[in-house]
Amino acid sequence: MYKVLYRKYRPRVFADVVGQPQVTVTLKNELTRGRISHAYLFTGSRGTGKTTCARILSRAVNCLNPVVGDPCGECEVCKGLEEGSMLDVVEIDAASNNGVESVRSIVEESVFTPANTKYRVYIIDEVHMLSNAAFNALLKTLEEPPAHVIFILATTEVHKLMPTILSRCQRFDFHRIAPEPMAERLGQVAELEGAELEPDAALLIARVSDGALRDALSLLDQCLGRERHITLDIVCDTAGLASREYLGQLAEAVAARDSAAALEIIDRLHRDSKDLSRLCVELAEYFRGLMLCKIMKDPGALLQSVGEERRELQRLSGSMGLGTVLHSLDVLEGTLNKLRLGNQRTQFEMALVRLCSPQLDSTPESLVRRIEALESGIALQPPREPVVVKGASFTDTGPTEPIPAEAVLEPVQAPEEPPAPEQASPAPPAKKPTSDPSLEELIANAQRFPAWPDILRQLDAGSKSMAMSFEGSSAYISGEYMLIDAPEIAFELLKRSDQRARLREAITRVTGRPYKLGPYRKPQAKAQEDPMDELVRRAKESGVPVVEE
Repeated sequence: MYKVLYRKYRPRVFADVVGQPQVTVTLKNELTRGRISHAYLFTGSRGTGKTTCARILSRAVNCLNPVVGDPCGECEVCKGLEEGSMLDVVEIDAASNNGVESVRSIVEESVFTPANTKYRVYIIDEVHMLSNAAFNALLKTLEEPPAHVIFILATTEVHKLMPTILSRCQRFDFHRIAPEPMAERLGQVAELEGAELEPDAALLIARVSDGALRDALSLLDQCLGRERHITLDIVCDTAGLASREYLGQLAEAVAARDSAAALEIIDRLHRDSKDLSRLCVELAEYFRGLMLCKIMKDPGALLQSVGEERRELQRLSGSMGLGTVLHSLDVLEGTLNKLRLGNQRTQFEMALVRLCSPQLDSTPESLVRRIEALESGIALQPPREPVVVKGASFTDTGPTEPIPAEAVLEPVQAPEEPPAPEQASPAPPAKKPTSDPSLEELIANAQRFPAWPDILRQLDAGSKSMAMSFEGSSAYISGEYMLIDAPEIAFELLKRSDQRARLREAITRVTGRPYKLGPYRKPQAKAQEDPMDELVRRAKESGVPVVEE
Protein backbone atom coordinates (compact mmCIF):
# COMPACT_ATOMS: atom_id res chain seq x y z
CA MET A 1 0.00 0.00 0.00
CA TYR A 2 1.28 3.48 -0.90
CA LYS A 3 2.49 5.52 2.07
CA VAL A 4 1.97 9.26 1.88
CA LEU A 5 5.03 11.49 2.15
CA TYR A 6 4.36 13.02 5.57
CA ARG A 7 4.15 9.49 7.05
CA LYS A 8 6.97 8.04 4.98
CA TYR A 9 9.43 10.78 5.95
CA ARG A 10 8.30 11.38 9.53
CA PRO A 11 11.41 12.23 11.64
CA ARG A 12 12.90 9.37 13.67
CA VAL A 13 15.29 11.46 15.79
CA PHE A 14 15.20 15.02 17.15
CA ALA A 15 17.77 16.21 14.60
CA ASP A 16 15.32 15.49 11.75
CA VAL A 17 12.62 17.81 13.21
CA VAL A 18 12.55 20.99 11.10
CA GLY A 19 12.35 24.48 12.58
CA GLN A 20 11.88 23.66 16.30
CA PRO A 21 15.34 23.97 17.93
CA GLN A 22 13.85 25.51 21.09
CA VAL A 23 12.11 22.16 21.69
CA THR A 24 14.48 19.52 20.35
CA VAL A 25 17.68 20.90 21.92
CA THR A 26 16.05 21.22 25.34
CA LEU A 27 14.60 17.71 25.25
CA LYS A 28 17.90 16.17 24.16
CA ASN A 29 19.78 17.95 26.97
CA GLU A 30 17.23 16.80 29.58
CA LEU A 31 17.38 13.21 28.37
CA THR A 32 21.19 13.23 28.31
CA ARG A 33 21.31 14.49 31.92
CA GLY A 34 18.56 12.15 33.11
CA ARG A 35 16.16 14.97 33.99
CA ILE A 36 12.94 13.37 32.79
CA SER A 37 9.71 15.13 33.78
CA HIS A 38 6.52 13.26 34.62
CA ALA A 39 4.30 15.47 32.39
CA TYR A 40 4.96 17.42 29.18
CA LEU A 41 2.70 19.82 27.30
CA PHE A 42 3.34 20.39 23.58
CA THR A 43 1.41 23.32 22.12
CA GLY A 44 1.43 25.01 18.71
CA SER A 45 -0.35 25.24 15.37
CA ARG A 46 -1.09 22.19 13.24
CA GLY A 47 1.63 20.34 11.36
CA THR A 48 4.56 21.75 13.34
CA GLY A 49 5.79 18.46 14.90
CA LYS A 50 4.01 18.05 18.24
CA THR A 51 2.96 14.42 17.81
CA THR A 52 6.24 13.58 16.08
CA CYS A 53 8.30 14.90 19.00
CA ALA A 54 6.03 13.07 21.45
CA ARG A 55 6.72 9.77 19.67
CA ILE A 56 10.47 10.42 19.54
CA LEU A 57 10.45 11.27 23.25
CA SER A 58 8.50 8.11 24.11
CA ARG A 59 11.11 5.99 22.29
CA ALA A 60 14.08 7.93 23.69
CA VAL A 61 13.09 7.42 27.36
CA ASN A 62 12.71 3.65 26.76
CA CYS A 63 15.64 3.08 24.35
CA LEU A 64 18.17 0.51 25.52
CA ASN A 65 21.08 2.28 23.77
CA PRO A 66 20.26 6.04 23.51
CA VAL A 67 22.57 8.19 21.38
CA VAL A 68 23.02 11.66 22.93
CA GLY A 69 19.35 11.88 23.83
CA ASP A 70 18.08 10.30 20.59
CA PRO A 71 16.65 6.76 20.27
CA CYS A 72 19.02 4.40 18.52
CA GLY A 73 16.34 2.87 16.31
CA GLU A 74 18.08 -0.50 16.36
CA CYS A 75 17.24 -2.07 19.72
CA GLU A 76 14.21 -4.30 20.18
CA VAL A 77 12.35 -1.62 22.15
CA CYS A 78 12.79 1.02 19.42
CA LYS A 79 11.73 -1.44 16.72
CA GLY A 80 8.79 -2.72 18.76
CA LEU A 81 7.51 0.81 19.46
CA GLU A 82 8.03 1.78 15.83
CA GLU A 83 6.06 -1.24 14.59
CA GLY A 84 3.38 -0.90 17.29
CA SER A 85 3.92 -4.37 18.77
CA MET A 86 4.61 -3.02 22.29
CA LEU A 87 1.63 -1.65 24.18
CA ASP A 88 3.47 0.36 26.83
CA VAL A 89 3.17 3.55 24.77
CA VAL A 90 -0.48 4.52 24.35
CA GLU A 91 -1.75 7.26 22.01
CA ILE A 92 -5.21 8.62 22.80
CA ASP A 93 -7.28 11.00 20.67
CA ALA A 94 -9.05 13.24 23.16
CA ALA A 95 -11.47 14.41 20.48
CA SER A 96 -13.14 10.98 20.42
CA ASN A 97 -12.27 9.89 23.98
CA ASN A 98 -13.14 12.99 25.93
CA GLY A 99 -15.37 11.51 28.62
CA VAL A 100 -14.54 10.89 32.24
CA GLU A 101 -14.69 7.10 31.77
CA SER A 102 -11.80 7.18 29.28
CA VAL A 103 -9.64 9.09 31.74
CA ARG A 104 -10.56 6.79 34.63
CA SER A 105 -9.38 3.80 32.60
CA ILE A 106 -6.03 5.56 32.06
CA VAL A 107 -5.71 6.23 35.79
CA GLU A 108 -6.47 2.61 36.63
CA GLU A 109 -3.96 1.26 34.04
CA SER A 110 -1.18 3.63 35.17
CA VAL A 111 -0.85 1.72 38.43
CA PHE A 112 0.56 -1.35 36.66
CA THR A 113 4.23 -1.45 35.69
CA PRO A 114 5.12 -1.61 31.99
CA ALA A 115 5.57 -5.07 30.48
CA ASN A 116 8.55 -4.53 28.15
CA THR A 117 9.82 -0.97 28.68
CA LYS A 118 11.07 1.25 31.46
CA TYR A 119 8.25 3.81 31.26
CA ARG A 120 4.58 3.61 30.42
CA VAL A 121 3.92 6.68 28.23
CA TYR A 122 0.49 8.19 27.55
CA ILE A 123 0.30 10.56 24.57
CA ILE A 124 -3.01 12.47 24.69
CA ASP A 125 -3.55 14.41 21.45
CA GLU A 126 -5.92 17.40 21.26
CA VAL A 127 -6.14 17.37 25.04
CA HIS A 128 -8.20 20.56 25.10
CA MET A 129 -11.19 18.47 23.95
CA LEU A 130 -11.45 16.70 27.33
CA SER A 131 -14.48 17.59 29.41
CA ASN A 132 -14.16 19.35 32.76
CA ALA A 133 -15.01 16.12 34.57
CA ALA A 134 -12.29 14.28 32.66
CA PHE A 135 -9.75 16.99 33.52
CA ASN A 136 -10.66 16.80 37.19
CA ALA A 137 -10.29 13.00 37.15
CA LEU A 138 -6.81 13.38 35.63
CA LEU A 139 -5.53 16.11 37.96
CA LYS A 140 -4.32 14.03 40.89
CA THR A 141 -2.60 11.41 38.74
CA LEU A 142 -1.06 14.11 36.56
CA GLU A 143 0.40 15.86 39.62
CA GLU A 144 1.81 12.75 41.35
CA PRO A 145 1.90 9.87 38.86
CA PRO A 146 3.65 6.56 39.56
CA ALA A 147 7.41 6.64 38.94
CA HIS A 148 7.05 4.57 35.76
CA VAL A 149 4.42 6.80 34.06
CA ILE A 150 4.97 9.81 31.75
CA PHE A 151 2.18 11.94 30.32
CA ILE A 152 2.67 13.88 27.05
CA LEU A 153 -0.21 16.23 26.27
CA ALA A 154 -0.52 17.89 22.83
CA THR A 155 -2.92 20.67 21.82
CA THR A 156 -3.43 23.39 19.25
CA GLU A 157 -5.56 25.53 21.59
CA VAL A 158 -3.67 25.89 24.85
CA HIS A 159 -5.92 28.74 26.01
CA LYS A 160 -8.73 26.21 26.55
CA LEU A 161 -6.77 24.24 29.15
CA MET A 162 -7.43 24.68 32.84
CA PRO A 163 -4.74 26.55 34.82
CA THR A 164 -4.44 23.56 37.13
CA ILE A 165 -3.38 21.43 34.14
CA LEU A 166 -0.87 24.00 32.89
CA SER A 167 0.80 24.30 36.28
CA ARG A 168 1.48 20.54 36.43
CA CYS A 169 3.21 20.23 33.03
CA GLN A 170 6.50 21.24 31.49
CA ARG A 171 5.38 23.36 28.55
CA PHE A 172 7.02 23.51 25.09
CA ASP A 173 5.75 25.92 22.42
CA PHE A 174 6.09 24.87 18.78
CA HIS A 175 6.46 27.75 16.30
CA ARG A 176 5.27 28.00 12.72
CA ILE A 177 8.09 26.78 10.48
CA ALA A 178 9.75 29.51 8.40
CA PRO A 179 9.44 29.17 4.59
CA GLU A 180 13.19 28.83 3.92
CA PRO A 181 13.92 25.73 6.07
CA MET A 182 10.63 24.20 4.98
CA ALA A 183 11.50 24.70 1.31
CA GLU A 184 14.90 23.10 1.96
CA ARG A 185 13.21 20.06 3.53
CA LEU A 186 10.80 19.79 0.58
CA GLY A 187 13.75 19.76 -1.80
CA GLN A 188 15.35 16.91 0.15
CA VAL A 189 12.15 14.86 0.06
CA ALA A 190 11.71 15.48 -3.68
CA GLU A 191 15.29 14.35 -4.29
CA LEU A 192 14.71 11.16 -2.27
CA GLU A 193 11.62 10.51 -4.41
CA GLY A 194 13.66 10.90 -7.60
CA ALA A 195 11.84 14.11 -8.61
CA GLU A 196 13.00 17.67 -9.35
CA LEU A 197 11.54 20.58 -7.41
CA GLU A 198 12.36 24.12 -8.52
CA PRO A 199 13.37 26.50 -5.68
CA ASP A 200 10.61 29.01 -6.44
CA ALA A 201 8.02 26.21 -6.47
CA ALA A 202 9.31 24.88 -3.12
CA LEU A 203 9.09 28.37 -1.61
CA LEU A 204 5.54 28.80 -2.88
CA ILE A 205 4.48 25.46 -1.34
CA ALA A 206 6.04 26.55 1.96
CA ARG A 207 4.28 29.91 1.85
CA VAL A 208 0.88 28.38 1.07
CA SER A 209 1.28 25.85 3.92
CA ASP A 210 1.40 28.67 6.51
CA GLY A 211 4.14 27.12 8.62
CA ALA A 212 2.76 23.55 8.64
CA LEU A 213 5.24 21.05 7.22
CA ARG A 214 2.61 18.29 7.09
CA ASP A 215 0.45 20.45 4.80
CA ALA A 216 3.48 21.22 2.65
CA LEU A 217 4.35 17.53 2.22
CA SER A 218 0.73 16.74 1.34
CA LEU A 219 0.75 19.42 -1.38
CA LEU A 220 4.11 18.15 -2.66
CA ASP A 221 2.68 14.64 -2.77
CA GLN A 222 -0.22 15.92 -4.87
CA CYS A 223 2.14 17.74 -7.26
CA LEU A 224 4.24 14.59 -7.70
CA GLY A 225 1.08 12.84 -8.84
CA ARG A 226 1.02 15.18 -11.86
CA GLU A 227 4.67 15.69 -12.84
CA ARG A 228 8.11 14.58 -11.74
CA HIS A 229 9.50 18.03 -12.57
CA ILE A 230 7.58 20.47 -10.40
CA THR A 231 7.50 24.10 -11.52
CA LEU A 232 5.79 27.20 -10.18
CA ASP A 233 2.87 26.81 -12.62
CA ILE A 234 2.25 23.20 -11.53
CA VAL A 235 2.07 24.28 -7.88
CA CYS A 236 -0.35 27.09 -8.76
CA ASP A 237 -2.60 24.76 -10.77
CA THR A 238 -2.52 22.00 -8.13
CA ALA A 239 -3.27 24.30 -5.21
CA GLY A 240 -5.79 26.40 -7.15
CA LEU A 241 -3.69 29.52 -6.77
CA ALA A 242 -3.67 32.56 -8.99
CA SER A 243 -0.43 33.20 -10.82
CA ARG A 244 1.69 35.93 -9.30
CA GLU A 245 1.45 37.65 -12.69
CA TYR A 246 -2.31 38.04 -12.25
CA LEU A 247 -1.79 39.53 -8.78
CA GLY A 248 0.60 42.12 -10.20
CA GLN A 249 -1.89 43.00 -12.92
CA LEU A 250 -4.67 43.48 -10.36
CA ALA A 251 -2.44 45.69 -8.24
CA GLU A 252 -1.51 47.78 -11.29
CA ALA A 253 -5.21 48.17 -12.15
CA VAL A 254 -5.83 49.50 -8.65
CA ALA A 255 -2.88 51.91 -8.96
CA ALA A 256 -4.18 53.13 -12.36
CA ARG A 257 -7.81 53.22 -11.14
CA ASP A 258 -8.82 51.04 -14.10
CA SER A 259 -11.97 49.20 -12.99
CA ALA A 260 -12.58 47.64 -16.40
CA ALA A 261 -9.14 45.99 -16.48
CA ALA A 262 -9.60 44.63 -12.95
CA LEU A 263 -13.00 43.11 -13.80
CA GLU A 264 -11.60 41.49 -16.95
CA ILE A 265 -8.83 39.82 -14.93
CA ILE A 266 -11.33 38.55 -12.35
CA ASP A 267 -13.52 37.15 -15.15
CA ARG A 268 -10.56 35.33 -16.67
CA LEU A 269 -9.58 33.83 -13.31
CA HIS A 270 -13.18 32.83 -12.56
CA ARG A 271 -13.45 31.03 -15.88
CA ASP A 272 -10.25 29.17 -14.98
CA SER A 273 -12.05 27.91 -11.83
CA LYS A 274 -9.86 29.88 -9.42
CA ASP A 275 -11.14 30.04 -5.86
CA LEU A 276 -12.04 33.70 -5.29
CA SER A 277 -11.64 33.37 -1.52
CA ARG A 278 -8.09 32.15 -1.99
CA LEU A 279 -7.53 34.86 -4.61
CA CYS A 280 -8.64 37.50 -2.10
CA VAL A 281 -6.19 36.11 0.47
CA GLU A 282 -3.35 36.11 -2.07
CA LEU A 283 -4.12 39.65 -3.21
CA ALA A 284 -4.14 40.83 0.41
CA GLU A 285 -0.76 39.12 0.87
CA TYR A 286 0.50 40.87 -2.28
CA PHE A 287 -0.55 44.27 -0.92
CA ARG A 288 1.10 43.36 2.38
CA GLY A 289 4.31 42.93 0.40
CA LEU A 290 3.78 46.38 -1.13
CA MET A 291 3.29 47.80 2.37
CA LEU A 292 6.55 46.27 3.56
CA CYS A 293 8.38 47.66 0.52
CA LYS A 294 6.96 51.13 1.24
CA ILE A 295 7.84 51.12 4.94
CA MET A 296 11.06 49.12 5.19
CA LYS A 297 14.33 49.76 3.40
CA ASP A 298 15.07 46.03 3.24
CA PRO A 299 12.01 43.82 3.94
CA GLY A 300 14.22 40.72 3.83
CA ALA A 301 12.55 37.53 5.04
CA LEU A 302 9.30 39.36 5.86
CA LEU A 303 8.56 39.73 2.15
CA GLN A 304 8.62 35.96 1.50
CA SER A 305 9.38 36.43 -2.19
CA VAL A 306 12.47 36.09 -4.34
CA GLY A 307 13.88 37.02 -7.71
CA GLU A 308 11.65 38.66 -10.29
CA GLU A 309 8.63 38.74 -7.98
CA ARG A 310 10.51 40.82 -5.40
CA ARG A 311 11.76 43.24 -8.06
CA GLU A 312 8.21 43.62 -9.39
CA LEU A 313 6.91 44.38 -5.89
CA GLN A 314 9.56 47.02 -5.33
CA ARG A 315 8.84 48.60 -8.73
CA LEU A 316 5.10 48.73 -8.16
CA SER A 317 5.47 50.06 -4.60
CA GLY A 318 7.19 53.13 -6.03
CA SER A 319 4.10 54.04 -8.06
CA MET A 320 1.57 53.64 -5.22
CA GLY A 321 1.11 55.72 -2.09
CA LEU A 322 1.02 54.17 1.35
CA GLY A 323 -2.57 55.37 1.77
CA THR A 324 -3.59 53.42 -1.33
CA VAL A 325 -1.90 50.26 -0.06
CA LEU A 326 -3.49 50.50 3.41
CA HIS A 327 -6.92 51.25 1.94
CA SER A 328 -6.59 48.19 -0.32
CA LEU A 329 -5.62 45.97 2.61
CA ASP A 330 -8.55 47.22 4.66
CA VAL A 331 -11.06 46.60 1.85
CA LEU A 332 -9.69 43.13 1.07
CA GLU A 333 -9.73 42.04 4.72
CA GLY A 334 -13.34 43.18 5.02
CA THR A 335 -14.25 41.39 1.79
CA LEU A 336 -12.93 38.08 3.17
CA ASN A 337 -15.72 38.04 5.75
CA LYS A 338 -18.36 38.94 3.15
CA LEU A 339 -17.27 36.16 0.78
CA ARG A 340 -18.49 33.54 3.26
CA LEU A 341 -22.01 34.95 3.29
CA GLY A 342 -22.81 36.30 -0.18
CA ASN A 343 -22.08 35.75 -3.85
CA GLN A 344 -18.30 35.46 -3.99
CA ARG A 345 -17.80 36.86 -7.46
CA THR A 346 -20.07 39.86 -6.89
CA GLN A 347 -18.49 40.71 -3.55
CA PHE A 348 -14.96 40.46 -4.93
CA GLU A 349 -15.83 42.56 -8.00
CA MET A 350 -17.42 45.22 -5.78
CA ALA A 351 -14.26 45.33 -3.69
CA LEU A 352 -12.05 45.89 -6.75
CA VAL A 353 -14.38 48.59 -8.10
CA ARG A 354 -14.16 50.43 -4.76
CA LEU A 355 -10.38 50.16 -4.83
CA CYS A 356 -10.21 51.50 -8.38
CA SER A 357 -12.73 54.29 -7.64
CA PRO A 358 -11.93 55.66 -4.15
CA GLN A 359 -14.50 58.44 -4.58
CA LEU A 360 -17.20 55.75 -4.24
CA ASP A 361 -15.92 54.75 -0.80
CA SER A 362 -16.69 56.94 2.23
CA THR A 363 -14.50 55.10 4.74
CA PRO A 364 -11.74 57.05 6.55
CA GLU A 365 -9.08 54.98 4.78
CA SER A 366 -10.47 56.02 1.39
CA LEU A 367 -10.50 59.71 2.42
CA VAL A 368 -6.88 59.48 3.55
CA ARG A 369 -6.02 57.94 0.19
CA ARG A 370 -7.74 60.74 -1.71
CA ILE A 371 -6.08 63.44 0.39
CA GLU A 372 -2.73 61.72 -0.16
CA ALA A 373 -3.36 61.84 -3.90
CA LEU A 374 -4.11 65.58 -3.67
CA GLU A 375 -0.96 66.23 -1.66
CA SER A 376 1.19 64.33 -4.15
CA GLY A 377 -0.32 66.19 -7.10
CA ILE A 378 -2.18 63.22 -8.56
CA ALA A 379 -5.52 64.49 -9.83
CA LEU A 380 -8.50 62.32 -9.03
CA GLN A 381 -10.34 63.90 -11.97
CA PRO A 382 -9.23 64.83 -15.51
CA PRO A 383 -6.91 67.88 -15.54
CA ARG A 384 -8.64 71.27 -15.59
CA GLU A 385 -7.67 74.24 -17.66
CA PRO A 386 -5.14 76.65 -16.12
CA VAL A 387 -6.66 79.25 -13.80
CA VAL A 388 -5.35 82.79 -13.99
CA VAL A 389 -5.11 84.52 -10.64
CA LYS A 390 -4.18 88.07 -9.96
CA GLY A 391 -0.48 88.19 -9.24
CA ALA A 392 0.26 84.53 -10.06
CA SER A 393 -0.62 81.76 -12.51
CA PHE A 394 -2.05 78.51 -11.14
CA THR A 395 -2.48 75.10 -12.76
CA ASP A 396 -3.53 71.71 -11.43
CA THR A 397 0.10 70.79 -10.85
CA GLY A 398 0.98 73.92 -8.86
CA PRO A 399 1.90 77.58 -9.30
CA THR A 400 4.18 78.49 -12.17
CA GLU A 401 5.88 81.07 -9.96
CA PRO A 402 5.95 81.88 -6.22
CA ILE A 403 2.71 83.32 -4.84
CA PRO A 404 3.16 86.95 -3.77
CA ALA A 405 1.53 88.06 -0.53
CA GLU A 406 -0.77 90.41 -2.45
CA ALA A 407 -2.19 87.64 -4.66
CA VAL A 408 -5.98 87.61 -4.43
CA LEU A 409 -8.14 85.02 -6.18
CA GLU A 410 -10.25 86.57 -8.91
CA PRO A 411 -13.93 86.82 -7.95
CA VAL A 412 -16.85 85.15 -9.62
CA GLN A 413 -19.12 87.85 -10.95
CA ALA A 414 -22.53 87.98 -9.31
CA PRO A 415 -25.48 87.51 -11.65
CA GLU A 416 -26.60 90.75 -13.24
CA GLU A 417 -29.80 92.19 -11.86
CA PRO A 418 -32.38 93.85 -14.13
CA PRO A 419 -32.12 97.66 -14.12
CA ALA A 420 -34.47 99.45 -11.76
CA PRO A 421 -37.27 101.57 -13.30
CA GLU A 422 -36.20 105.11 -14.14
CA GLN A 423 -37.17 107.79 -11.65
CA ALA A 424 -37.64 111.47 -12.14
CA SER A 425 -34.31 112.53 -10.72
CA PRO A 426 -32.06 109.55 -10.32
CA ALA A 427 -29.02 110.13 -8.19
CA PRO A 428 -25.78 109.76 -10.09
CA PRO A 429 -24.23 106.36 -9.29
CA ALA A 430 -21.07 106.45 -7.29
CA LYS A 431 -18.02 105.53 -9.26
CA LYS A 432 -16.36 102.30 -8.24
CA PRO A 433 -12.65 102.34 -7.66
CA THR A 434 -10.74 101.30 -10.69
CA SER A 435 -8.39 99.07 -8.70
CA ASP A 436 -8.88 96.60 -5.89
CA PRO A 437 -7.53 97.48 -2.44
CA SER A 438 -4.22 95.98 -1.42
CA LEU A 439 -4.07 92.87 0.73
CA GLU A 440 -2.61 94.86 3.64
CA GLU A 441 -5.60 97.22 3.59
CA LEU A 442 -8.06 94.32 3.50
CA ILE A 443 -6.36 92.56 6.42
CA ALA A 444 -6.22 95.78 8.44
CA ASN A 445 -10.02 96.18 8.17
CA ALA A 446 -10.89 92.48 8.42
CA GLN A 447 -13.27 91.13 11.03
CA ARG A 448 -13.59 87.49 12.05
CA PHE A 449 -16.45 85.63 10.33
CA PRO A 450 -18.27 83.54 13.01
CA ALA A 451 -20.36 81.45 10.56
CA TRP A 452 -17.31 79.82 8.94
CA PRO A 453 -18.04 76.41 10.62
CA ASP A 454 -21.45 76.41 8.90
CA ILE A 455 -19.71 76.81 5.54
CA LEU A 456 -17.38 73.89 6.37
CA ARG A 457 -20.41 71.73 7.16
CA GLN A 458 -21.81 72.58 3.74
CA LEU A 459 -18.49 71.52 2.21
CA ASP A 460 -18.46 68.29 4.22
CA ALA A 461 -21.83 67.31 2.76
CA GLY A 462 -20.51 67.67 -0.79
CA SER A 463 -16.82 66.76 -0.52
CA LYS A 464 -15.37 65.29 2.66
CA SER A 465 -11.79 65.47 1.37
CA MET A 466 -12.10 69.21 0.71
CA ALA A 467 -13.68 69.83 4.12
CA MET A 468 -10.84 67.90 5.78
CA SER A 469 -8.25 70.07 4.01
CA PHE A 470 -9.82 73.16 5.70
CA GLU A 471 -9.60 71.60 9.17
CA GLY A 472 -8.50 74.20 11.75
CA SER A 473 -9.10 77.10 9.37
CA SER A 474 -10.90 80.41 9.96
CA ALA A 475 -12.26 83.26 7.82
CA TYR A 476 -12.45 87.05 7.97
CA ILE A 477 -14.74 89.57 6.23
CA SER A 478 -13.35 92.77 4.77
CA GLY A 479 -15.82 94.59 2.56
CA GLU A 480 -16.60 92.43 -0.45
CA TYR A 481 -13.78 90.02 0.35
CA MET A 482 -13.71 86.87 2.45
CA LEU A 483 -10.12 86.21 3.56
CA ILE A 484 -9.34 82.62 4.49
CA ASP A 485 -6.69 81.51 7.01
CA ALA A 486 -6.12 77.81 6.17
CA PRO A 487 -3.33 75.24 5.64
CA GLU A 488 -1.43 75.28 2.38
CA ILE A 489 -3.24 72.16 1.09
CA ALA A 490 -6.51 74.14 1.10
CA PHE A 491 -5.05 76.79 -1.20
CA GLU A 492 -3.72 74.01 -3.45
CA LEU A 493 -7.32 72.84 -3.82
CA LEU A 494 -8.57 76.37 -4.53
CA LYS A 495 -6.29 76.57 -7.55
CA ARG A 496 -8.85 74.37 -9.31
CA SER A 497 -11.91 76.07 -10.69
CA ASP A 498 -14.33 73.33 -9.64
CA GLN A 499 -13.15 73.49 -6.02
CA ARG A 500 -13.41 77.29 -5.93
CA ALA A 501 -16.94 77.07 -7.35
CA ARG A 502 -17.85 74.54 -4.65
CA LEU A 503 -16.56 76.86 -1.91
CA ARG A 504 -18.36 79.90 -3.36
CA GLU A 505 -21.58 77.91 -3.53
CA ALA A 506 -21.26 76.96 0.15
CA ILE A 507 -20.56 80.61 1.08
CA THR A 508 -23.60 81.81 -0.87
CA ARG A 509 -25.86 79.25 0.83
CA VAL A 510 -24.82 80.41 4.28
CA THR A 511 -24.45 84.18 3.76
CA GLY A 512 -26.92 84.76 0.92
CA ARG A 513 -24.41 86.80 -1.11
CA PRO A 514 -21.25 86.14 -3.14
CA TYR A 515 -17.83 87.13 -1.83
CA LYS A 516 -14.48 87.63 -3.45
CA LEU A 517 -11.90 85.20 -2.07
CA GLY A 518 -8.43 85.91 -0.82
CA PRO A 519 -5.77 84.64 1.59
CA TYR A 520 -5.45 85.95 5.12
CA ARG A 521 -1.97 86.67 6.40
CA LYS A 522 -1.71 87.51 10.08
CA PRO A 523 -0.23 91.02 10.47
CA GLN A 524 3.25 91.06 11.95
CA ALA A 525 3.72 92.96 15.19
CA LYS A 526 5.79 96.12 14.87
CA ALA A 527 9.16 96.10 16.55
CA GLN A 528 9.10 97.90 19.89
CA GLU A 529 10.66 101.39 19.65
CA ASP A 530 13.79 102.05 21.68
CA PRO A 531 12.94 104.47 24.60
CA MET A 532 16.25 106.31 24.03
CA ASP A 533 15.27 107.12 20.46
CA GLU A 534 11.99 108.60 21.71
CA LEU A 535 13.86 110.74 24.26
CA VAL A 536 16.26 112.07 21.61
CA ARG A 537 13.36 112.89 19.28
CA ARG A 538 11.56 114.91 21.96
CA ALA A 539 14.73 116.77 22.90
CA LYS A 540 15.31 117.83 19.30
CA GLU A 541 11.71 119.02 18.99
CA SER A 542 12.12 121.22 22.13
CA GLY A 543 15.41 122.77 20.86
CA VAL A 544 17.71 121.14 23.40
CA PRO A 545 21.13 120.50 21.84
CA VAL A 546 21.89 116.82 21.54
CA VAL A 547 25.35 115.36 21.02
CA GLU A 548 25.17 112.11 19.03
CA GLU A 549 28.03 109.61 19.11
